[in-house]
Amino acid sequence: MSGRTTESVLRDGLGAIRPVLSTVFVFAFFTNLLLFAAPLYMLQVYDRVLLSRNEATLVGITAIAALALAVYALLEMLRSRLLVRGGVIFDRTVAGPVFAIVHRATLLRPQAGHESILRDVGVLREFLTGGAFLALCDLPWASLFLVACFILHPWFGWMALLGGGTLLGLTLLTDLTTRRALDAASNAAREAGDRARATFRGGEVLRAMGMLGALQTRWNRRHAEAILLQARASDRAGLLAAATKFARMFLQTMVLGLGAYLAIHREISAGSMIAASIIMGRTLAPIEAVVGHWKSLTAARGSYARLAELMARVGPEPERVALPRPRGLIETESLVVTAPGSSKAILQDVSIRLPAGSLVGIIGPSGAGKSTLVRAITGVWPAASGAVRIDGSDLRHWDPQALGRHIGYLPQDVELFDGTVAQNIARFGPQDDAAIVSVARRAGCHDLIQALPDGYNTRLGAGGHGLSGGQRQRIALARAMSGEPSLIVLDEPNASLDQTGEAALIEAMADLRQRGTTVLVITHKVGLLAGADLILMLEGGTLGAAGPPDQVLAQLSGPRPVPALVKAGPAVPPDGRRGAEPKRSAG
Repeated sequence: MSGRTTESVLRDGLGAIRPVLSTVFVFAFFTNLLLFAAPLYMLQVYDRVLLSRNEATLVGITAIAALALAVYALLEMLRSRLLVRGGVIFDRTVAGPVFAIVHRATLLRPQAGHESILRDVGVLREFLTGGAFLALCDLPWASLFLVACFILHPWFGWMALLGGGTLLGLTLLTDLTTRRALDAASNAAREAGDRARATFRGGEVLRAMGMLGALQTRWNRRHAEAILLQARASDRAGLLAAATKFARMFLQTMVLGLGAYLAIHREISAGSMIAASIIMGRTLAPIEAVVGHWKSLTAARGSYARLAELMARVGPEPERVALPRPRGLIETESLVVTAPGSSKAILQDVSIRLPAGSLVGIIGPSGAGKSTLVRAITGVWPAASGAVRIDGSDLRHWDPQALGRHIGYLPQDVELFDGTVAQNIARFGPQDDAAIVSVARRAGCHDLIQALPDGYNTRLGAGGHGLSGGQRQRIALARAMSGEPSLIVLDEPNASLDQTGEAALIEAMADLRQRGTTVLVITHKVGLLAGADLILMLEGGTLGAAGPPDQVLAQLSGPRPVPALVKAGPAVPPDGRRGAEPKRSAG
């Protein structure tokens, strides 16, 4: 999507199928023209064949009518197939960029439910390949039948014009009177669904602490509101639908009555009366089809509006020059970071320089901004002001996908994805079995994986369902180390680890340091930082201290303790040095 404007994604999608849409529209002219075969056939039968009793004429016009209808059926099949293939082209052009935009929007507003926007691409595709679009293509050519009505008799023309206007007017009135209620009902239903999903994610807590009833009551209120709004809109729509049916049936009846009246007064023939009835039906047919597909039309309109609004708000990824593999030099300058959707700064005026290949510990109390700092460094959260630089290049100059291949990230909340263990370690890229096993050994989880039912081929559910917290954390560490990244960020990497897992983590960190990888480690156990080159201490969203471990850790033993830090067990890195350990804080 690089280099595109915010509106060009949908325009490109429609532009890619413009030849298909144009062809379908032209075909609509010929299919509607061929539909004159039926009324003309009836006109000839009543006014010529029945009067002349000529069987040859009957056979001839029957053959012509059959040929015309066969061509009509062929064109209908062709334009249907064209639309299906056009829908596939549209989806291929739009779905990928929209997926990327939804991902970026979710990072900016995690709880907004942007993933539902992906369904809007399907709604547009179905609209472009279904009966609603065909009805719109046929609608302009209804004027051919309207002209034919006027030719048969002006009264038929005026009746068709008035009837079509009435049907369209009733449809627009239905839309205007129900749109707001339906939108409100849809929003209420979406919120109720979001609440239900959030509630079920905490199902264990609900059961253990008896919270189901209270949360079910909250969901019931929103769900009942959605049902009430839906019922109110349906009542209005039902009244107008009944009026629309009456108008349609009344017109079908009155055209025969009018034809009979004109035939009695010898202004038209009996054949013209039957032909007028058929032509009147063909005049109103596209309008009735549009009315019948009105829900599809309004759904497509809503989907297009939501997609356009999201793309305009999030904006496109700018085109970037490919930069070489980073060495891992990290710099921030006057960095200010806010949480997505908030204006309150979590980090303020943080300036640091972390040499490439260094092992850096980040410590501080809960809420000090440690995780926010590494989210900004990895590009997960954008900087509100200031700058983040990798190898001297501003983070905004890097292509996120290209840079991401050189970054390993182990967040606090470990998220594994639906797929095999091997696929998760390989980041769902091309699988090199030897490399996967090698990085699993370096992360100290090879034996753990081999103990799973199918080893590396064990399929994980969404979120790593079926694994313990420690197992997920150790496999996620292997994923972070996969691909020889230049920078690895470990956010509380030992939160769920036992003694064996923690020992494997320390060995993995030593291995990364030996390979020249820049490693950032957030921890409350400073024993993990015994071999660190630098320690950053954050307090209240600002940089409280930065420097060599002995210097920073000495401050923790002084008059300014950090409440959240706890004393870890002795950790000896491979080079045999021990780091200074703070006293347990009473705060």
